[in-house]
Amino acid sequence: MAITREQAEHVTRLARLEIAEAGRERFARQIGAVLEYVETLGQVDTEGVAPTFHAIDLINAYREDRETGHLERDESLANAPLAEAGFFVVPKVVGG
Repeated sequence: MAITREQAEHVTRLARLEIAEAGRERFARQIGAVLEYVETLGQVDTEGVAPTFHAIDLINAYREDRETGHLERDESLANAPLAEAGFFVVPKVVGG
């Protein structure tokens, strides 16, 4: 499915992509090729095929939720790159 240059530019605006003038025609061709492939998928007979979210069956391995003891402060700080007065020292991430 060929798309026009204007349609390709509309897609780039929606996706907030900046594409140089020289690459716009190529981008339009590539988007067109993707749409053609999607069209071929639409031609596949899916009658009787149940919808699925994953190609393979997934099983979550949950452990029993039970109360346990807490980690002592010294144990939790043992592998910290930097600790001070019993606390983790981390870079400031707000303000300036």
